[in-house]
Amino acid sequence: MLFTKEEEQRITDAIRAAELVTSGEIRLYVEDTCARENPVERAAEVFYSTGIFKTKERNGVLVYLAEKSQVFAIWGDSGIHARVGFQFWDAEKELLQDYLRKGEACEGLCQVITQIGEQLKTYFPADPDDNENELPDDIIFG
Repeated sequence: MLFTKEEEQRITDAIRAAELVTSGEIRLYVEDTCARENPVERAAEVFYSTGIFKTKERNGVLVYLAEKSQVFAIWGDSGIHARVGFQFWDAEKELLQDYLRKGEACEGLCQVITQIGEQLKTYFPADPDDNENELPDDIIFG
């Protein structure tokens, strides 16, 4: 198992905290092995099959991690991607890669989730009167 129960809770708490200030949604999908040669293709597949694309403002983000394959990807929907572009996603991937190399997956994921949340807040701030949580915050284990 990649995460302890405490680490799972820290990650879920990071997602909740990030989503408190934005209408955007962040999901983490973890599986043992990547079913595709390219983890970005698998992330896109998971993004659509889990319905993350169904947010009102197309501002959902998936962080995909395949533990045994030792690969990951980040997939942002069209609303957020149009605002932050490839440079932001590349920086987040580098940050997460550094933490994964050190064996600190939980800390890296929490950092990346926080930074994604900051960008979502900038471009999709929460409506104080209506900030519906469109997607669950828990980790998806595939």
